[in-house]
Amino acid sequence: MSRVVSIQFGYAGKLYDFTCGGMELHPGDQVVVETDKGKGIGAVVREPREVPTGELPEGMKQILRGATEEDLQSAARNKVREKDARAYCLKKIIERNLEMKLIRVEYLFDGSKAIFFFTADGRIDFRDLVKDLAYAFHTRIEMRQVGVRDEAKMVGGIGICGRELCCSSFLREFEPVSVKMAKEQNLALNPTKISGQCGRLLCCLGYEYETYSILKKSLPKCGRYIQCGDVCGEVVKQNVITGTVTVRTEEHREVVIKSQEILPEHIIEKPKKPAPKEPVEPPSSGRPSRDNRPQQKPPQRRNERKGGSGRGPKEKS
Repeated sequence: MSRVVSIQFGYAGKLYDFTCGGMELHPGDQVVVETDKGKGIGAVVREPREVPTGELPEGMKQILRGATEEDLQSAARNKVREKDARAYCLKKIIERNLEMKLIRVEYLFDGSKAIFFFTADGRIDFRDLVKDLAYAFHTRIEMRQVGVRDEAKMVGGIGICGRELCCSSFLREFEPVSVKMAKEQNLALNPTKISGQCGRLLCCLGYEYETYSILKKSLPKCGRYIQCGDVCGEVVKQNVITGTVTVRTEEHREVVIKSQEILPEHIIEKPKKPAPKEPVEPPSSGRPSRDNRPQQKPPQRRNERKGGSGRGPKEKS
């Protein structure tokens, strides 16, 4: 058996597992670990747990040591260097007229590399910018382009609900969100109402989607007809929270019925409307109708003659 502990880098960051051997660790302890990017300092999130050695992922690294006072001071100095590097980089971006937005600068624990996070609409030629930064700070420079969701997570802010953004407070990983989730919860499909600060769909749309999907299965869909007691009509509205449906009867009355009162046999087919009666023709009076009367020739005029119209000029005698 091996003891494994979860570490996070930064607030509400993604969790990474490391082996801790016989170290006594508790949530909140600062430790120094070896990552793919180099040494880093992180915080313990969970208590160490026992995992069979054969189930450990290949290449899992071990915690180097607990963070000392000198390590914490070094991390604090890196924070100051990050502010200076960000201000200098913003100045150079303006001078070179680059269409990019700098989000954050992050120094590795040992100061061997500085990572500059930015957003842009397309590809950016930042080779000259990297030369300026490397000359100014004498360290390796990495430019990393991120999406708008990652930008919101790094910057933070207040959502339309009045609370701190989920991604910057507790949400460690982004889950896919679709418009179907908003439709299932009967939300208005207004982009300003269902979009977050990043311009994408709200992450919280997925929190209650599964619950709404389960509760809706116990309710008849809108447009179905039910016969429950003396009420017969079409379902025009669903209320998932209260577990009721609104039925509109043929008398245009709206009745609210609970889902417990509706059984499968109460759902019926749409009642057919009676066919309209054909108009009955009145009995004929013996006289032919106007359309069936024989057509008469129009009477000839008196001055009309055979072979001519009779309207020509008179011949002189």
